[in-house]
Amino acid sequence: MASYYRRKKPDMVFLNAKPINSGNAQAYLHGVRKYSIGLAERLDSDYIAPPNDGKRSSISTIGSNNPDFTPSVFYRNIAPVNWFLRIIGVLPMVRRGPSRAKFALNSAAFVYSVVFFMLLAFYVGYVANNRIHAVRSLSGPFEEAVIAYLFLVNILPIIVIPILWWEARKIARLFNDWDDFEVLYYQISGHSLPLNLRQKAVYIAIVLPILSILSVVITHITMSDLNLNQVVPYCILDNLTAMLGAWWFLICEAISTTAYLLAERFQKALKHIGPAAMVADYRVLWLRLSKLTRDTGNALCYTFVFMSLYLFFIITLSIYGLMSQLSEGFGIKDIGLTITALWNIGLLFYICDEAHYASVNVRTNFQKKLLMVELNWMNTDAQTEINMFLRATEMNPSNINCGGFFDVNRTLFKGLLTTMVTYLVVLLQFQISIPTDKGDGDGNSNITVVDLLMDSLSNDMTLLGAPSTLAAPSTTTATTTTASTTVNRSGRGRKG
Repeated sequence: MASYYRRKKPDMVFLNAKPINSGNAQAYLHGVRKYSIGLAERLDSDYIAPPNDGKRSSISTIGSNNPDFTPSVFYRNIAPVNWFLRIIGVLPMVRRGPSRAKFALNSAAFVYSVVFFMLLAFYVGYVANNRIHAVRSLSGPFEEAVIAYLFLVNILPIIVIPILWWEARKIARLFNDWDDFEVLYYQISGHSLPLNLRQKAVYIAIVLPILSILSVVITHITMSDLNLNQVVPYCILDNLTAMLGAWWFLICEAISTTAYLLAERFQKALKHIGPAAMVADYRVLWLRLSKLTRDTGNALCYTFVFMSLYLFFIITLSIYGLMSQLSEGFGIKDIGLTITALWNIGLLFYICDEAHYASVNVRTNFQKKLLMVELNWMNTDAQTEINMFLRATEMNPSNINCGGFFDVNRTLFKGLLTTMVTYLVVLLQFQISIPTDKGDGDGNSNITVVDLLMDSLSNDMTLLGAPSTLAAPSTTTATTTTASTTVNRSGRGRKG
């Protein structure tokens, strides 16, 4: 495996902090820490380190000289979902090894993605044309039109594919940064990063598409005529949104697991060995992890801004259609609306909850570990490093932010639900004000807002135009006015 050299990245706060030299000079000269037990023992037992020209050892060098090191742990753990997304034309990146992921316009992966997108776009255009004709031919109540529009909104996720082309370079850079982080973690801790998310990713890549297809088929059976030619693109697009949510879930789960492991290992290390160099190394490692957390939101900025708005729109329409139909009893159409609402609410919740959990693990939980450290037995340098570590956790935000638009956390989920309730109340009030054509025996129909306004105006004009001589008998006038109002209400309040 060939070596590679990455261009130096801009430094962050305290990112240049390097451990001081110690008794095991050979270990420090070759990028291996004294307290990395597995590596230090080999170096002390006549281990000859490879020649170094002053540059950081590459992943290939570490992997070849240290059999305990496992490269690309993060990429291997999320690989099943990655491959599924690549099959449906998403994430057209090329990766020929650790820290060698890139996006190229002339690659076979991008050509396949463009061809797949064009075929899918023609297919979706054909389905959308049929749906538009169906919406134009509707003559039923307002809620029926809303349900028809729901099928048009369900084809919007096709926009995600070109958005991910735009963000593919940032995603490739994120994968490369994860590979660099794994090398640094191995150099400091002495073992590879134990994520153990591969089995979960395999289950997700198998079970989630099956559930997605079942939900689409059941929705079409209960809400419209089942046409297999039109169900296929809906299955593809629904799988796209579901697997993007699963991909986000696995990335945030990897961040959460890494932060937890790093905090536990740091706390155990402080109980036995407490040099200032060790604290500085863990501080640098935490800063890299914090940067990965922020870069996750920036790399997928526009994709998940669109996903959040799309899920908000779908959930609002589904719940409105469900509530407007429940007044007539729970019918077969309500089954599809219920499945659609619950599926998308669950997807939005997991996107927000996992990002919130990752941010809390990276910053809050690590700060708790630092605040519980006893400084009495440490020397002055170690205490200074602990204080610098605490300040670094305060100055470097660890929130997953979508490019400055909003933070992805539980507050976002709560805010979207609150806004959703507001829109649902407005829609239901609008539905109540719409007249329904239910004829009775007298040929009268329901009174609308316009009819009530005309009724009130007519009564006012009657009172203003009445002669003064008839105003004396108050009882007679009131009776006449009441009778006139009754007549006007039965005749919609209009005079010939």
